[in-house]
Amino acid sequence: MKRFALIGNPAAGSLSPRLFEAAYGGRYAYDLLEGPSFGPLWQQFLDGYDGINITAPFKQDAFRTVDSLSESARLCGAVNLAVKTSDGIVGYNTDVDGVVLSVRETGLLVSDALVIGCGGAGRAAAVAALQLGCRVTLANRTAARAGSLAAELGCGWVPLQELSSQTPDLVVYTVPGALDIPDFPDFPEAVILEANYRTPVLAGRGRAYVSGHRWLLYQAVAGYSIFTGETPDEGAMFRIFC
Repeated sequence: MKRFALIGNPAAGSLSPRLFEAAYGGRYAYDLLEGPSFGPLWQQFLDGYDGINITAPFKQDAFRTVDSLSESARLCGAVNLAVKTSDGIVGYNTDVDGVVLSVRETGLLVSDALVIGCGGAGRAAAVAALQLGCRVTLANRTAARAGSLAAELGCGWVPLQELSSQTPDLVVYTVPGALDIPDFPDFPEAVILEANYRTPVLAGRGRAYVSGHRWLLYQAVAGYSIFTGETPDEGAMFRIFC
C-alpha cells in the first residue's frame, strides 16, 4: 500500500491527516513526521514513503533537494509536495493551485490583483495571480522585499501607505494579522481571499470573500491528486471544516 506523510516543525495539529483520510476513505496511510532538522525527516521519506507534503520551515530545503521542479515550484522558490517518480523526486507547489482554484470557484472574472504580504504565501499568491492572467501589484511591511519580489516576477509594487490608491478586483491577503495602518480600504469591488482562516481580519469585506479554508482545501485537492493519480472526494474533505 502506498504511504504518504507531512514533514514539518511543528507538524502536530495539522489538518492534513484528516483531509487525506476524508479524501480517500482511509485507503492510504498518512503520517505526521516532526523534527527540528530537515535531513532526518527527508531520509524517512526516502526510506518509507511514496510522497510527502512539506510545511514550515522546510519548503526551501525541499526546493533545493528534489531532482526536478514543477513550473509553479520553480517560480515560488519553495516545494510543499514531493513525490517519487521513475525520473526521480519531483517537487511541486500546490499553494499556487489553491489560490487559482479558490478564485475560479467564485465564478467572477479578475484582471487586476493586489497581493498583500510577500512571504511564502504571498509569493505563491502572486504566481497564482499571474497564472490567472492578472496584472499583479505587491505590498509588504518591508518595501524593499516587495520591490525585490516584484522585480523577480515582473510585477508592480506599492508601499502599504498607498493601498487606498489601489482599485483591484482581486485582493489576496497573506499577512497573519491586521496591518497597523490607518484607513485600510474595504476594496468593495474585489474578490478577497485571506490566507489566515483561524483569525481572519477581512471577513465580510469586498465583493466576495473567500476564506483561507478554501485555499487549504484546494491545495490539498491538487496535491492528493498528484500523490495518488486519483480524484479525491472534495465534499468529504470540505466537511472537515464544517
